[in-house]
Amino acid sequence: MSRRFAEIHRTTAETDVAVSIDLDGSGVSEIDTGLGFFDHMLTLFASHGQFDLNVKCDGDIEVDGHHSIEDIGITMGQAFHEAIGDKRGISRYGSFYLPMDETLVLAALDISGRPFLVYDPGDAPMAPMIGGYDTELTEEFLRAFAFHAGITLHVKILYGTNSHHKVEAVFKAVAHALRTAVGKDERLGDAIPSTKGVL
Repeated sequence: MSRRFAEIHRTTAETDVAVSIDLDGSGVSEIDTGLGFFDHMLTLFASHGQFDLNVKCDGDIEVDGHHSIEDIGITMGQAFHEAIGDKRGISRYGSFYLPMDETLVLAALDISGRPFLVYDPGDAPMAPMIGGYDTELTEEFLRAFAFHAGITLHVKILYGTNSHHKVEAVFKAVAHALRTAVGKDERLGDAIPSTKGVL
């Protein structure tokens, strides 16, 4: 099996983002976004997805974290899209329920080539900030990643009260669902997992 690896460097007037991802890694990561809680989330994402992930961002966090987090999502999505290649032999679909103490999150996705995001944060209000992290940016990151990775992604926080637990469970659940979806299905061999013959 060829190595499923990509590196992307993306620069704008607001951010300078470098990402590398190995979809067949062991969960090793080196993350430096300038936003401590987000670094923690991406470290967890790599570990639970078993992706080797490097992310370096120099962004205008003196304004706020929006540009950095969205642009990291874009760049990670681009790197994922390049690394997954023509999608031959992959399982394609993945879903995962992730419990974290009082919180339960569902992530379900399709590496479809049809970008879409449904994000349901649940009925319980989320704390506006976790440390220096704006919790509204969870959805922005997921949208940027999904649309540039070419995946259909549904995320639902079923219940929970602790905002740290809820956001952390989201990142872990998405990582586990992706880990399943990128996995090779031996019964497919080298086939594209679609009746259309292309994804």
